[in-house]
Amino acid sequence: MLLGHRGSPHRAKENTLESFRKALEAGLDGLELDLHRTRDGVLVVHHDFELAGRPIAEMDWPTLQQQAPWLPRLEQVFALAEEFPQTRLNLELKSQPGPSDGREALLVQALHSWPGRARAWISSFDPLALIRLYRLGVGVPLALLYAEPEMEELVPCLPVQGVHPQATLLSREKVEHLKARGLFVVTWTVNQVKAARELLDWGVDGVIGDWPEQLLAARG
Repeated sequence: MLLGHRGSPHRAKENTLESFRKALEAGLDGLELDLHRTRDGVLVVHHDFELAGRPIAEMDWPTLQQQAPWLPRLEQVFALAEEFPQTRLNLELKSQPGPSDGREALLVQALHSWPGRARAWISSFDPLALIRLYRLGVGVPLALLYAEPEMEELVPCLPVQGVHPQATLLSREKVEHLKARGLFVVTWTVNQVKAARELLDWGVDGVIGDWPEQLLAARG
């Protein structure tokens, strides 16, 4: 799979419907996007935990919409995905270890309401969020995101089917090892044709990048 990192961020503002559409129209297999929960229980697409210095978790949807009208709700992304029936969605749930604010339950509810949920999976840097999603019966594959090699030690303790290591952590031997453990492997952020082609040759299941043309050239 070739996935647009927050869509096509060099062609449109990242994590917007325009950016997602451009990535899909370019021919990518799917999208990687980031999810946060607002104070009033809306799942919105944004990378950082804050907007203009304010935590998104402390802002309600009307305020957020007024300050950043380009931010889509998750349901809008689902609607866009329906226009591209083969599109795969990597939903990265932004979360920090500690007590839950209910974002996992909201995501489970949203997925259960979407007929296309078989085309989605969830990744997160937060192992507690992954455990909560599993206990809530999310019903889609889960993957651990990490940029530190030590995080891989947590995998046997987690209810995950995949891993999303940063590309610099991978080698052919590492990919073979992870695949031999029955894990699917998606890596990020890859923006050079040579690197993407090498990773695909090693057997990764997905490559996430900022430039659709670079990813497509690697496969083509």
